[in-house]
Amino acid sequence: MPEELRFDGRVVIVTGAGAGLGRAYALLFGSRGANVVVNDLGGGRHGDGSSSKVADSVVHEIRQNGGKAVANYDSVTDGEKIVATAIRAFGRIDVIVNNAGILRDKSFAKLTDQDWDLIHNVHVKGVFKTTQAAWPYFKKQKYGRIIVTSSNSGLYGNFGQANYSAAKMSLVGLANTLAIEGKSSNIYTNIIVPTAASRLTEDILPPDFFNELKPELVAPVVVWLCHEDSTENGSIIESAMGWAGKCHLVRSLGSNLRTKITDVVTPEDARNNWDDVTDMSKAKRCESIQEASLELMTVLKVLENPSQDQTHEAVARYSYTSRDTIIYALGIGATKENPTDMMYLYENHPKFSAVPSYYVIFGPMTMVNSDILQRATNGLNLDPAQVLHGEQYLEVHKQIPIEATVETRYKVLDVLDKGSGALIIMQGDTVDVESGDLLATSQVSVFAIGSGGFGGPRNSRSLIPTIPVPDRKPDISRIQKTSIDQAIVYRLSGDFNPLHVDETISSIGGFEQPILHGLSSLGFSTRHIIDTYAYESPELFKALKVRFSKPVIPGQTLRTDMWREGNRIHFETTVIENKNKVISGGFIDLKGIKMQPIQPAVCSAEEILECDAVFAAISDYVKTHPDQAKKINGVFVYNITSSGAAKGQWTLDLKKGEVYKGDLKSGKADTTLTVEDSDMVDIALGKLNPQVAFMRGKLKIKGNIMLTQKLKALMDANKSKL
Repeated sequence: MPEELRFDGRVVIVTGAGAGLGRAYALLFGSRGANVVVNDLGGGRHGDGSSSKVADSVVHEIRQNGGKAVANYDSVTDGEKIVATAIRAFGRIDVIVNNAGILRDKSFAKLTDQDWDLIHNVHVKGVFKTTQAAWPYFKKQKYGRIIVTSSNSGLYGNFGQANYSAAKMSLVGLANTLAIEGKSSNIYTNIIVPTAASRLTEDILPPDFFNELKPELVAPVVVWLCHEDSTENGSIIESAMGWAGKCHLVRSLGSNLRTKITDVVTPEDARNNWDDVTDMSKAKRCESIQEASLELMTVLKVLENPSQDQTHEAVARYSYTSRDTIIYALGIGATKENPTDMMYLYENHPKFSAVPSYYVIFGPMTMVNSDILQRATNGLNLDPAQVLHGEQYLEVHKQIPIEATVETRYKVLDVLDKGSGALIIMQGDTVDVESGDLLATSQVSVFAIGSGGFGGPRNSRSLIPTIPVPDRKPDISRIQKTSIDQAIVYRLSGDFNPLHVDETISSIGGFEQPILHGLSSLGFSTRHIIDTYAYESPELFKALKVRFSKPVIPGQTLRTDMWREGNRIHFETTVIENKNKVISGGFIDLKGIKMQPIQPAVCSAEEILECDAVFAAISDYVKTHPDQAKKINGVFVYNITSSGAAKGQWTLDLKKGEVYKGDLKSGKADTTLTVEDSDMVDIALGKLNPQVAFMRGKLKIKGNIMLTQKLKALMDANKSKL
């Protein structure tokens, strides 16, 4: 079992820690080795009175459990005194959990100045004063963790809480700025939006609901956000009853209310465009005030250089059958060698389905079969041989039928001037003609080399952005070699651009030989991700977005590197032979996760693993210390992988005192662990924390997870031998 998160040597201030959430935070920090300053004025929930008893009681609990804690009875508006207590008692400060709060609920019409000022003094000024007092210490030591407590009343409003709601929402703005100013000094600030039973809510919430809102179920989320391993910063995290989720502020794509800079805007313009102004179906989050301002500047550029025609559209109708979906699957590398792929290749397979990326084919087909690009770029000297696929987005609204007649309506959203070329952004909706159901929405960006310099806008608010992959090693990688005939097969799905088959045309385009369709490379990665994270369940696919970075030559080998974050799988695709990154900033959103079950690995005598030395050392130790093996008394099977592919197995049958390479000879394992070869070595050497590996998906555990805690003794005993 991975080691627990510890705070040994860290000093934590928890304000309002005498009861409820604050008490739960303080106790959990104390149990994990932190030196805790328990702050509580000891007043009522309306801010009246004071008492030292509540803080003293929590300090006593922490000390009784073997922890270290001191009490502080100052108001949070005297935050410098609270921080001074931490410095006097423990000599430093590492974490502040701003939790103190009061209520003065009244309807808006009846609020007094005192009701307003008391709430803002405790909730807003208190956070300001306490955090500002600690800030110099955080800056000097280049480390700090700050929690600011907001509320659903702040995010959504609540009757009778105008003062409280205003204060809680203002804390979101404060925390956002602290996250920006502190980031370079390793000071991370996050917002917790808890729903928990406390003295503030004991007669507000229904009794049955109140009893289930245990503060102890929120505390682990706060403690994790405050740990040195957490890199979360500037996030709003809502938590209740053992559930947690991230919240974002988003805005719609909006609408220009005028067509050029010289136009005036009338109330009628607002009315006529209001549906677009309030359409949140493609809402996005601006990551910074700079990004929000940049998008407004883009609007200005569009108004200064309005396109000659904003209504370029093309409508195309296609009928396809299972034969077409099978041809598409072959074009993106589906093969009998991978048994899962048969569900895309054989019409009588019990789970026969179309690969969920199938509808990306309609964009190129529409461009080839219409003059939409020529009309959108009228006067830009467009050369078809110089047109490259830049980015692709696809969102599937209903599972793709095996056969259908569909109609796709594409419209040009923007034509951007990138200097060396023009970037044309198109959006298409694909509808089932028979039922009228919207099946998919796509966005295609194509780059026309040599067609830039026309003075148009450089950026677009319409472009759905790619997202950089997480800054860590991939969780899983899949490798597959393309066929030398891959482009020839893929073009049968409708993209007949000669660039992919004719050497004369490809040389005009600046390529030494025909290149593989970017959408074929995308299909390889889509299959790899679906096979890994939505095993035999293509209906779990929701959306994808990618940027095509460099070309692939048919016959080259593709590696799909994957990072899972919730139901979003980030990925990059790289050519093994030249290490060129051919797909970047990619992600696939899934409706749920269904991992592929681990298949028994076949270990040949020739298969040498780096971690063999680890298990050999463990085997020697078990032989010479049978009593230690008997104490563990468990059976463990390790599935060892390399780049996501199964490479071997080791069995630790500590009930029989045997350690051997290969699958369990008889009986059933108590625990099955799956880990990369190199990661197993790092865990054994102490270079990789098992808990970190587990949380990042590098170490997968199935069965009796608690039993794995006993393996730590074996690892520690053999570390010196490795």
